Amino acid sequence: MTRLTIGAFSRLSRLSAKALRRYDELGLLPPARVDPFSGYRYYDGSQVERARLVAWLRRIGMPLAGVREVCDLYATEPAAAARAVRAYWDRVETETATRRDLALFLADQLARPEETTMTALPALTIRHAARTDQGRVRDTHQDSACATDGLLAVADGYGTEGAPAGAAAIAALKELDTAPGAGPRAGDLLNALEDAVQRANTTIGGLEDSGTTLTAMVWTGGRLALVHIGDSRAYLLRGGGLFRITHDHTVVQSMIDAGTLTEEEAASHPQRAILLRALDGTAEAARPDLRLHEARAGDRYLLCSDGLFTTVPEGTVRRVLTGTADPDGAADALMALAQEAGAPDNIACVVADVIPADPDTVS
Repeated sequence: MTRLTIGAFSRLSRLSAKALRRYDELGLLPPARVDPFSGYRYYDGSQVERARLVAWLRRIGMPLAGVREVCDLYATEPAAAARAVRAYWDRVETETATRRDLALFLADQLARPEETTMTALPALTIRHAARTDQGRVRDTHQDSACATDGLLAVADGYGTEGAPAGAAAIAALKELDTAPGAGPRAGDLLNALEDAVQRANTTIGGLEDSGTTLTAMVWTGGRLALVHIGDSRAYLLRGGGLFRITHDHTVVQSMIDAGTLTEEEAASHPQRAILLRALDGTAEAARPDLRLHEARAGDRYLLCSDGLFTTVPEGTVRRVLTGTADPDGAADALMALAQEAGAPDNIACVVADVIPADPDTVS
């Protein structure tokens, strides 16, 4: 078989000689032969395809660990390699969207520095309702919900101490639930949220074999700062349309993103409850999504655990949220529908309306 020098192989593969030496050291792309006297590297022509794949994957920014996985899959199961690339790019787009929202927020704040503090009385406020229920099947109740004038949150705990895990996550966020003007500047709020989540994760690390999801929104008087990890969800009802504003961190969602599973198939998939991210005491899994939402008068938000959205169809949720006048009535109606559907899991939900601030509160 014809041997190629590192220079010739570099030209064919579109990888620099420096990169080839690095990938040899990592075991990702070892040469076919190394001269024992000169140390020259020689490659087979059959290695060009793998090398070009490495080059393409690096160009899209895939980490080396992912490159190795895709290359190894491609050698035996090309369809699985394709799914892995799609899943990686879906994660990139999700993370880019989050960074885009933050960049736009920062640009807006830099353009209006006089408005970055929260000393002014907000023009909008929220009214809210929270409900939880054990359901009809579970022996324990591990869902938590919180709704105050400054904090909306649901947590779905799991494991032997799931209830304390969920409670710890919400308790950490309550430190940010302050009176208007007393909390952090809007520009600091995402940092404060991330710090609170990490404190909660540290606490949860002391609980045996347990963790929790967390979906929460902190009210700043004109914006809602969202923190989300796991498979609880947040929805926004605006202009008659219902929009899901969180992305599930689950195995089945990654399969949906990769195009290998439909939403309908996911509902009955045996791995539908397996989380890719959660607060479980480890740094690897505790990576929340953080973003800011501009609030509008008339908006209605729903935060809920999977005990609600897996039993009540989204069209029915939209009908209830659209047709019920106040958050208490909407929350009661949604909980009743989950019960009628058999309530196989714990249920938690929070409904909140964005409304004009009461003029009488202005002083």
